[in-house]
Amino acid sequence: MRIHIAAVGRMKQGPERELVARYLDRAVQCGKPLALTGFEVAELPESRASSGPARKSEEARALRAILPDGVVVALDEHGRTLGSEAFARQLGRWRDDGRPAVSFAIGGADGLDPGLVAGADLTLSFSPLTWPHQLVRIMLAEQLYRMTTILSGHPYHRE
Repeated sequence: MRIHIAAVGRMKQGPERELVARYLDRAVQCGKPLALTGFEVAELPESRASSGPARKSEEARALRAILPDGVVVALDEHGRTLGSEAFARQLGRWRDDGRPAVSFAIGGADGLDPGLVAGADLTLSFSPLTWPHQLVRIMLAEQLYRMTTILSGHPYHRE
């Protein structure tokens, strides 16, 4: 199963981008024996529309255009919270059910379009707090690596 991150906004070169790359590189290595592949990030430019709803709508169209067939997880502060082990079990179930891909959608400064969120297979929240999309990307990359270690029985994750 391929893991795909679709994010509105581009990360500049620097420690944030390096941290995402480090966690995703680890996830790639740990995920291979688990039939988890990809761990790729697609960055989309932020909309220049004049209003928040118009920007979210335009960004949602761009996100939908690049999401591969499979499961869509919308990252939104109003979503469901899962612990790391429950997150790993859910991805493991999707993999075992033969889902070809799981895509994580990260919105821009205005968040995700309500229609995209409503159509997602899962809406996931890292917290009810609002996080900048760069930090969400880092947290997601770490959780994806953590998920591979949980599924493989690696000692990285501790309860």
